[in-house]
Amino acid sequence: MAVPNYQRSVPEIIGDLFSQLTTLLRKEAQLARAEISENMASLAGGLGLMVGGAVLLIPALVILLQAGVAALTQTYGLASYWSALIVGGGVLIIGIILLLVGISRLKLENIMPSRTVHQLQQDASVAKQKASQDNEPSRAA
Repeated sequence: MAVPNYQRSVPEIIGDLFSQLTTLLRKEAQLARAEISENMASLAGGLGLMVGGAVLLIPALVILLQAGVAALTQTYGLASYWSALIVGGGVLIIGIILLLVGISRLKLENIMPSRTVHQLQQDASVAKQKASQDNEPSRAA
């Protein structure tokens, strides 16, 4: 039985290796783009539903606040303008609190990946230390 004799040079093998690696990377990039485009379409659909929900929630909140004004007017016999002032003032205070909490959470310190930055700084420090130790000439005692 004859064994096929494939005599390929090292440059040919390395050339094939780089060619196949390039093809693999190109296919992986295409797959990633396709997956990202699918995810973006799903994200856009979800965002559209959230906007639709918000559009319906705003008038619902207004109606509930009007019902609160009517309840204060009927239950406690307040004038409608006093009831509206009480309900509006309460909602205003809650809104300001929510706004301030939201703004405090959007500060740059809260957004920055501080643990990752700290870890990268430690890695750089260790690498510098290791490089300086490797470059120092050995001293005989």
